[in-house]
Amino acid sequence: MSYNSGEDLAIIQKNLGEISFEDKRVLVTGGAGFLGSWMCEALIAQNAQVICLDNLASGQEQNIGHLKDNENFTFLRHDISQPIVFDTKVDYVIHMASRASPLEFEQFPIQIMKANTLGTWIALGIAKKFGARLLFTSTSECYGDSQIIPTPETYYGNVNSLGIRGCYDEAKRAGEATCMAYMRQHGVDVRIVRIFNTYGPRMRADGYYGRVVPRFITQAICNEPMTVFGDGSQTRSFCYITDQIEGQLRFIAKDGLNGEVINIGNPNELSVVDLAHLIKKITGSESILQHFPLPQDDPHRRCPIITKAQELLNWSPKVDLETGLKKTISYVTSYE
Repeated sequence: MSYNSGEDLAIIQKNLGEISFEDKRVLVTGGAGFLGSWMCEALIAQNAQVICLDNLASGQEQNIGHLKDNENFTFLRHDISQPIVFDTKVDYVIHMASRASPLEFEQFPIQIMKANTLGTWIALGIAKKFGARLLFTSTSECYGDSQIIPTPETYYGNVNSLGIRGCYDEAKRAGEATCMAYMRQHGVDVRIVRIFNTYGPRMRADGYYGRVVPRFITQAICNEPMTVFGDGSQTRSFCYITDQIEGQLRFIAKDGLNGEVINIGNPNELSVVDLAHLIKKITGSESILQHFPLPQDDPHRRCPIITKAQELLNWSPKVDLETGLKKTISYVTSYE
């Protein structure tokens, strides 16, 4: 059965309830990426006016192709780490632009640093100019190899600034600090969301991207060896895309949360090897597991505390892992 994005979009709208972005003008940086394209589409469904800004370094035009004829959608091909001027007021800025795959950390560290430092500075300047509210999509990578599991927003992190992951981890941490500086010095309304292992349709499934869920799915449906780093006992907490987008939209919509930092993720922790076996079961794959050395600074465990999201946003994840994986597998196979 082929994947239908309309069903997931309808779920987001239903779960948002009375929250509305109708007639609001929203700038989404990185809007052609996995997360960004879903954000753009969810806002379009709310009758918002969306400006999607992306340099297509890792985002893909096919993610937003179906939106280009919508009168409320504008696509600008631009690198947010380079200056850009807007003359028409925007109400919200959602800064999502950044390469995010571990395979990219070694290949494009400077671009990753720029997107999250210079890019954040430029995005904040736009928000400051128009009195817009800004959401910075940060990451659980800010916690590094966390020594507190599950991890609260108050944890300062265990990050190796000199390691391969440092370009992403520290750039996101610098982006957070820049947001707080603009809040304190210029009064910009900023919110910081730390994302935990989001997955779902539109996540790049080619070898270039290398994220664990699409990599396992692609390998499994082709009956190729499934690449497991280390012994596979390291854990992750996987959050389906509809839950993630709902949480972020709830966050930026709610008044009185200036300066808040909130984890958005699924607190159900799963080992990587168990994820591989689950994907094998769903796909009926005959793939074997092939083990490789664990990359430098790869976190041993990752699991969020989501109490703040539950209490401040009335948000909790609703999609169980097997359901989300089946939808993602359906999407991947439809493009094979």
